[in-house]
Amino acid sequence: MQLQTILNRVEHYKSFVYQRVSWDQQTVHPTLRVEIEHRKNSRPICSRCDQVCPGYDRLAERTWEFVPLWQITVLFAYALRRVDCPTCGVVVESVPWGQGKCQQTRTYRWFLSSWAKRLSWQEVAEVFGTSWNTVFRAVRDTVLWGRMHQDLSGVTAIGVDEIQWKRGHHYLTLVYQIDEGTRRLLWVATERTEESLGKFFDIFGNAIVPTLKYVCSDMWRPYLKVIRKRAGDAVHVLDRYHVMARMNKAIDEIRAGEARRLKADGYEPVLKHSRWCLLKRPTNLTNKQTVKLRELLTYNLQAIRGYLLREDFQRFWTYHRVAWARRFLREWCTRTMRSQLEPLKKVDRSLREHEELLMNWFVAKGEISAGMVEGLNNKAKLTMRKAYGFRTEDAIKAALYHQLGKLPEPEFTHRFW
Repeated sequence: MQLQTILNRVEHYKSFVYQRVSWDQQTVHPTLRVEIEHRKNSRPICSRCDQVCPGYDRLAERTWEFVPLWQITVLFAYALRRVDCPTCGVVVESVPWGQGKCQQTRTYRWFLSSWAKRLSWQEVAEVFGTSWNTVFRAVRDTVLWGRMHQDLSGVTAIGVDEIQWKRGHHYLTLVYQIDEGTRRLLWVATERTEESLGKFFDIFGNAIVPTLKYVCSDMWRPYLKVIRKRAGDAVHVLDRYHVMARMNKAIDEIRAGEARRLKADGYEPVLKHSRWCLLKRPTNLTNKQTVKLRELLTYNLQAIRGYLLREDFQRFWTYHRVAWARRFLREWCTRTMRSQLEPLKKVDRSLREHEELLMNWFVAKGEISAGMVEGLNNKAKLTMRKAYGFRTEDAIKAALYHQLGKLPEPEFTHRFW
């Protein structure tokens, strides 16, 4: 079977034919050169307005990289025609395998982007004998096409969070769809400001807000302000994960400060190796940690008082009625304010300030959780670690959309992956 027959089966182009396949003698590595010609009496198409136009002249022959076969480079060779378009003037024709001045065929770019989901971009470049920039452009074009053809109808729940992507205070604002059965990344913006999240509603608000029922976020003030203004009809849930994470941070601060004071005063270092005993759930403790926690509970320590307050607060999430949950929250806050534990008192004041949003947890019946958001955040961090970090905003956004966006892809006659 000749290569022209295989190409006609897997990569057939209307109005064009594969004429001749030969070895390219001018290259160092083995390279197959596939010459393409337009069919007789076929008329070229304007690359700007996609209208059939009369021909003008022909340019010098160009080549495009196709998917390599058996580690052999494959080049498409074709002399582009120019058209005399009544609207656009004299411009080059449109060809189905190429786009603009890109030196790779469309199929090859989609091929590279599919492998970029499995390997780092540098590994893909090394395996297929190309450059990192070529892989990046392939992923970027894939993302642009997918986002243009993305279906955003029927989104009922979104989660808003941020992750750090560079050293220092450099964050990304991420918006996910967290509907049952559909969890994907919808938006990435640099920094965690009102403007970062506001742009999401500026672009997608008309498509998403009418069907939006739930919004899940942490207590970051700029996010709360934008959500209240732009998605006020949706139930805004302050998630359990973020509330308990704040409490754990406060308890760890209390423990560390008390351990330093005990050491300075010459007391026995009873809090040494106790961090995870206090932060982990009792069911997740190891046997050694369980023994250590049992020993600590016999002491009258500030860290233990904070630990017991945190464990008592877990009952808040078990209520079914908003009125009883509100009563418990206020009683717990009163006890916390009397505990003289300043880090927990800060958490207390934050909970009082956002009491109404906390009650939305019960309105949503616990069905909307940032656990889904944190799971997607872990995948986002894995994407960044796989590449050992990204230096530009365009690269990190393209990588995250590519991995987590569940973007659509065009139909192909044949898939090479």
